[in-house]
Amino acid sequence: MANVFVTQHIGTAGVQKLRQAGHEVTYRDKTEPMTAAELQTAVRPADGLVCLLTDRLDTAVLDAAPNLKMIANVAVGYDNIDVAAATERGILVSNTPDVLTEATADHAFALLLALARRLPEADAFMRAGKYEKFEMFPPLLGLEVTGKTLGIVGLGRIGAAVARRGALGFGMQVLYTANGAKTAVEQALGAQKVSLPELLRQSDFVSINVPLTPETRHLFTLDTLRQMKPTACLINTARGPIVKEADLLQALREGIIWGAALDVFEAEPQMTPGLADYHERLVVAPHLGSATGETRQKMVETAVTNLLAGLSNQTPPNALNAAALGRE
Repeated sequence: MANVFVTQHIGTAGVQKLRQAGHEVTYRDKTEPMTAAELQTAVRPADGLVCLLTDRLDTAVLDAAPNLKMIANVAVGYDNIDVAAATERGILVSNTPDVLTEATADHAFALLLALARRLPEADAFMRAGKYEKFEMFPPLLGLEVTGKTLGIVGLGRIGAAVARRGALGFGMQVLYTANGAKTAVEQALGAQKVSLPELLRQSDFVSINVPLTPETRHLFTLDTLRQMKPTACLINTARGPIVKEADLLQALREGIIWGAALDVFEAEPQMTPGLADYHERLVVAPHLGSATGETRQKMVETAVTNLLAGLSNQTPPNALNAAALGRE
């Protein structure tokens, strides 16, 4: 029997499965993350840990948990965990890929369409009673999507799913950046690998789908945004710090790009001052990429399955550092 700590609310089904497997589970059924000090105290007796992306598991936390064998992150991104430090300590780490791919791609394209057709602005316009007559060229003219060029920055699982929606659903030309060519996607969608500057220069819509790493942090600054078309739009459903929000706000105000849609934020859950008050051609959502009931439940199920495998000295299906298995 292992001691498992669940850091935040994940619903009862996953917790019940852990208990049915014979483990002692401490379930913190809260929706806000703990402070660093609270987390360090809470993990001390833990053999296994189920955490969310808002839990920062750095070396201080790992050192506070001498018995820890396995961390199951309920997210596909794992920038909240020092995986290298975990590996050094023989701690397995897993994530939840695949199960959220389609839901996140749906959301990315929903944001793209809402931005292009200015739906949040139109909704506010109607609710304020401002619609008084039909006009051929109204104030809320949007952008055409069909047949335009879609740039995918990071053609992983989610990026490829976004590309598929654009190419097959809207006849868009797909450009992408990635580590290595994606031959199958190129053949299926007619996609073309290009450099980032070339992608920015040609694309009408740019979708950010790379993970947050030291190399991608503030990948999009004012200099980057100036490389885009003034009629282009930026969509970010990856991680907030990839975009420097103050620079994005300046780019929107100065008309350097046409618009932006953000599901994630640089200092989440806060937005950069001024961004919340800016409404023209800006769509924002509170990190809802994978937020369907079915997908979030599958994420929990996947994390629990990973944890149970790791606690049984098996390689978890979604291990990020299988080399840590059996390591002191």
